[in-house]
Amino acid sequence: MKRREVRRMPRLPMLAIVCATLVLSGAPARAQYIVYDPSNYAQNVLQAARALQQINNQITSLQNQTQMLLNQAKNLASLPYSSLQTIEQSLARTQQLLGQAQRLSYDVTQIDQAFQRLYPQGYTGTTSSQQLVADARERWQNSLAGYQDALKVQAGVVQNIDSTRTETDALVSSSQSAVGALQATQAGNQLIALQTKQLADLVALIAAQSRAQSLDGARTTANQEQAREQLNRFLSGTQGYQSQTVQMFH
Repeated sequence: MKRREVRRMPRLPMLAIVCATLVLSGAPARAQYIVYDPSNYAQNVLQAARALQQINNQITSLQNQTQMLLNQAKNLASLPYSSLQTIEQSLARTQQLLGQAQRLSYDVTQIDQAFQRLYPQGYTGTTSSQQLVADARERWQNSLAGYQDALKVQAGVVQNIDSTRTETDALVSSSQSAVGALQATQAGNQLIALQTKQLADLVALIAAQSRAQSLDGARTTANQEQAREQLNRFLSGTQGYQSQTVQMFH
């Protein structure tokens, strides 16, 4: 009797069939679907980009305002260096030298009185010879004092050159390193003041030299008038030559 051959099914297909049967026999599962709307997504992205741009604009505006405030603070910063005291001291020294003018000083009233007495337009016959000599000597002393005073002023102006150079270097350095408009303006103003001081020294020097030259010129003119008067007195005050008998040999 022939044996029947029983064919065995593979295990994997059988397991798949069982799982499928269980799934189909169980409760139906609820499926969840995600809906993607391209237009809505693009609109959301655009709104987010606009919001980000507004934030960036606000940040830039705040940075600009901060920089503006910093620039205003720099522009209002005062120059830390000042040459005003040095300039005032230099001007005071020059003025002091002018105030030390000897004998005939820079005074209109005193000059008028001195010229009426020492530098007359003409001498009269009542003026004694001793007075003529004394006036001539006093005029010479005035001229000598004028030249001495001019030399003093010249020396003072030359001494001011060193301080002027030092102040100029300091002011130029401060102007180049200025952090704001106010500092640059103040440095420029101080440089102008320094130039004004130099002009004042130059005016003082010219005044002292002119004073000395004027006194010497007035002395020369007065001496010429005095010489003319003395010559007239010599010619008119003596008798003509009269011959006299003189014994030469004994």
